[in-house]
Amino acid sequence: MKPRDYELETFWMPFTANRQFKAAPRMLVSAKDMHYIAEDGRRILDGTAGLWCVNAGHCRVRITEAIKAAAETLDYGPIFQMGHPGPFKVAQRLKKLLPADLDYAFFTNSGSESVDTALKIALAYHRARGEGHRRWLIGRERGYHGVGFGGTSVGGIPPNRRAFGNLLPCVDHLPHTHDLEHNSFSRGQPSWGAHLADELENRVIALHDASSIAAVIVEPVAGSTGVLVPPKGYLERLRQICDQHGILLIFDEVITGFGRLGASFGCERFGIVPDMVTMAKGLTNATVPMGAVVARRHLYEAIVNSAPENAIELFHGYTYSGHPLAAAAALATLDLYQEERLFEGAKSLERHFEDAVHSLREAPHVVDIRNLGMMAGIELAPVPGRPGARGQQALVGAFERGILTRVTGDIIALSPPLIISKQQIDELVGTLGEVLREMGGKNL
Repeated sequence: MKPRDYELETFWMPFTANRQFKAAPRMLVSAKDMHYIAEDGRRILDGTAGLWCVNAGHCRVRITEAIKAAAETLDYGPIFQMGHPGPFKVAQRLKKLLPADLDYAFFTNSGSESVDTALKIALAYHRARGEGHRRWLIGRERGYHGVGFGGTSVGGIPPNRRAFGNLLPCVDHLPHTHDLEHNSFSRGQPSWGAHLADELENRVIALHDASSIAAVIVEPVAGSTGVLVPPKGYLERLRQICDQHGILLIFDEVITGFGRLGASFGCERFGIVPDMVTMAKGLTNATVPMGAVVARRHLYEAIVNSAPENAIELFHGYTYSGHPLAAAAALATLDLYQEERLFEGAKSLERHFEDAVHSLREAPHVVDIRNLGMMAGIELAPVPGRPGARGQQALVGAFERGILTRVTGDIIALSPPLIISKQQIDELVGTLGEVLREMGGKNL
């Protein structure tokens, strides 16, 4: 290993135990297809698509060449009162991927920005219709919607909120759907829990009144909290209640979009049309930051048509919205998904992936396994008084054995690139099993 020509201390790392990491860093220096290369030269099988985002595999030539060509042609183009072709082309492609009249794309630079944008659009929509009193935004316990002020507020992961409090007023939360007593070791959608959607009507609407609620935002499958799969009928019931009371339903598909569930988006997988879909990550295969909110036609028309002629209709946007390099990366990524039929490939691998991860059921410390599409969560019993310690042990042990996993507390999450083979699935899960069995013989 070559000596580092940089020091570690001055980079304040996000969502990282900085002191722990810098004492024993795990550095990645290159990547190709299904593997990273670690600083010490070892190949690391990517079991998490980077961070739920490298769906087409690493350093795909088609994408990198498109970015290079864009940088040499138009390095930046303003998008306020000006335009360039890239984002218009991407918006047209997204319209074709999404169901019904999800037709209008507003571009951002991340999932966090997409969520905050969707929440603002929801408020602007109701105001444009003369219902500006609809201010309440409803998230869900154990939900993750990024780290903006809005996303943190509607999110429901306690450590993400603890230091900041409730950043926005008029926010409430539905209960989460995970219950080990009723739905542990479910394969696909659990049968128990659809009734939890009725909490929207029985508790939240009863408390705040439907006329004051602007939107409900949920992940079709809650990813960052440890892969919480929706019970059968749950999302359908949320859609029914929202329709009944004039409440917008937002699907946060930053993780579940672009083939992760064996379909273009979760809304296609579940057959439900939300009012808005947020996305990022797989949109550009993570090569250049880019996110989007895609809204149904009636939202766009209500906001745009309520403004005076020649006036700006929505006072919102980002300097890098629809950046030329991001748009080029998105178009090349969408081409790869289509030409290599990666969404269909993910669907065909789903059963093999499911059987593989559930083979870990008897491994030490495992208390639950759940999965849908190419997502799986393996929940470990926590060390008494030390939540997260066992998950961290699994993360480090897996890296030392040549696989990259993701942990949330004591839950191991797997979400490999969609180009993974059955043999690589077996290698990934088999190595993780070795790690868990080794952990079974150690005391923390």
